[in-house]
Amino acid sequence: MGRVPWWGLVSSFAAPVLLIGGWTLAASAQPVPFDAVVRTISELAARDTPHRWLMTSALVGVGLAHLSTAWALAPAATAGRITHGLGGLATLLVAAFPLPAGGRFSSAHTAAATVAFVSLAVWPAFAWTPGRAAGQVVVAVLGPRVSAAATGALLLTLAWFFTELLMGGQRVGLAERVAAGAQAVWPLAVVLSVRRAQRQVSPDSPM
Repeated sequence: MGRVPWWGLVSSFAAPVLLIGGWTLAASAQPVPFDAVVRTISELAARDTPHRWLMTSALVGVGLAHLSTAWALAPAATAGRITHGLGGLATLLVAAFPLPAGGRFSSAHTAAATVAFVSLAVWPAFAWTPGRAAGQVVVAVLGPRVSAAATGALLLTLAWFFTELLMGGQRVGLAERVAAGAQAVWPLAVVLSVRRAQRQVSPDSPM
């Protein structure tokens, strides 16, 4: 069974820090109050948004972090790692194709965001490894039940966001942040669990 290197821990930790820190800092930098419950993350990186580089840089960092974590998660099934990496690549495209000025629609941005959200929600369902263990310790977080439960929970948050978006709800921003935040945190939970299991097997081995 492959190991998760130390830099995989760093990248998995960086994703939620960059995402949450990015939207918090970008919102606080706006010259007028920014309602994060109503307004989306993408609006903080739109072409006509003051200090848009803050959220754009954060999105680039998150995309690279997901790509790095997907590469580092050797214990996970290849299909899950590819799907996770696809989510990271799509996040980079979200940053590359920002919303146009004036709140106009962008098909490229919408497509990239959709691929990113869906990929980062479903990758656990493809990452499970039946009977796989770290030495003698089974890594439950990569088992079929936990992986299915994680995907189910992530899809529920995503469904809430899509519903708010399509219905013109007043909690679009909140729903998006819950969905995106959960998607950023789950890889960290997987990495921590795998490394803990591997440390129990080989406490003196370099990680």
